Amino acid sequence: MSDPHRHHHDHHHHDHHQDEHGQDEHDQDAHRQHDHTRHDGSPAVRRRRFAHRLAHRLTPHSHESVDKLDPALEASARGLRALWVSLAVLGATALAQAVVVVVSGSVALLGDTVHNTADALTAVPLAIAFLLGRRAATRRFTYGYGRAEDLAGIVIVLTITASAVFAAWTAVDRLLDPRPVAHVPAVAVAALVGFAGNEWVARHRIRVGREIGSAALVADGLHARTDGYTSLAVLLGAGGAALGWRLADPVVGLAITAAIVLVLRDAAREVFRRLMDAVDPALVDRAERVLGEVPGVRGVGELRLRWIGHRLRAEVAVVVDGEATVREAHRIAVAAEHALLHAVPRLSAALVHADPAPSPGEADPHLALAHHASA
Repeated sequence: MSDPHRHHHDHHHHDHHQDEHGQDEHDQDAHRQHDHTRHDGSPAVRRRRFAHRLAHRLTPHSHESVDKLDPALEASARGLRALWVSLAVLGATALAQAVVVVVSGSVALLGDTVHNTADALTAVPLAIAFLLGRRAATRRFTYGYGRAEDLAGIVIVLTITASAVFAAWTAVDRLLDPRPVAHVPAVAVAALVGFAGNEWVARHRIRVGREIGSAALVADGLHARTDGYTSLAVLLGAGGAALGWRLADPVVGLAITAAIVLVLRDAAREVFRRLMDAVDPALVDRAERVLGEVPGVRGVGELRLRWIGHRLRAEVAVVVDGEATVREAHRIAVAAEHALLHAVPRLSAALVHADPAPSPGEADPHLALAHHASA
């Protein structure tokens, strides 16, 4: 799609960088005067102004405003904090369970411990992805590095798969060669510890993941919640062993494997949807509704949303008055983007293309692009 104001739109991002309140062009003089008065105050304010300009120069390929950039960086920071905290909690949980595995020989608890350890280690690729996502866009990676989260999601899926295979192998081996479980009360306590640690981590990851829009972090949280339920299954196995049923431990180990396979399916689906640029249709409906309410917008054409890491980007075509000047069409496009940024959660930028309303007998100017669209 050609974009008659695309060049101006790039400058719009820079202007929006100066106008943090989303003011129109006729308010810019007053805003600059306000900035002059405000920035020429205390030394601390002048230092912040210098740091802001320095950061802008160090990221010359990014045309996003500081109001858009700061939330993205804060979201990455929150994601990193959630990962490190959950890594510490799950690491301590797995270590406590491993001690009990050594003294008890419980294969069900071994499977749960391995799964908890794998769940803790998934924080590492996710943390790397969050760190990469904070890097500025370049001329090669023009959208930035947010897609590293999707790659981390693939690593998480592979890790869950490996833990399922290991849990199944150990359970089948114990079925073929049954052995008694020692220190059953210790196994029961370790199972409760595993449930408590996983449930806390699950709630923390899911809450932060949903707040910052990270599908990988949410999937990892769901993974931890399933681990908590498998820890309760280990508790049932310990109860069966206490009653004298020797096969209780490996049978519960197989049940744990089945639970891991279920969470594997859900996690793989989430990662696949992100890789395929899937979004919630409700977000598309909201964006179309908001755009239709922008003064000067006569209709909404093609609208596309995509996730890049835990931030959304939009591309949209709006219909404006065919007699509008370029400046007026640009003003409407700016207002449309501004409305989207306020209405769509976690939207970092929108590229708005203004199409003139067709006149009677006028040929569609997009016909010249038809053969490119079908290629």
